[in-house]
Amino acid sequence: MAVVDDDRSILRSLEYLLESADYAVRLFTSSAELLDSGCLSHIACLISDVDMPGMDGFELLRLVRASRPGLPVILITGYPERLARFSLSSRDEVRLFTKPFHGPELLAAVSEALSGS
Repeated sequence: MAVVDDDRSILRSLEYLLESADYAVRLFTSSAELLDSGCLSHIACLISDVDMPGMDGFELLRLVRASRPGLPVILITGYPERLARFSLSSRDEVRLFTKPFHGPELLAAVSEALSGS
């Protein structure tokens, strides 16, 4: 599992949450860092912030969809109004969360995504 967020405190919180549910987690502070790591082909799920400097979560999603079409993706944002530009057809493929989110709900979404539900 990979988590991308430019806020290190969010990264650490998600790391603790996901590891508490026995998920192996790799952390990245930017979209470019994830893409440059070479691990995209090895992860089972991607959790990404939407609002990041440089390449935002929407652009990362577009690139991920091109190279790993079936990869489960969860997008999170502190700015729910930004989700309005996200097309309805794309919403069917991606789970969306706004900050602050409840840990058990995110863990349930991860579990569902990994099981193909």
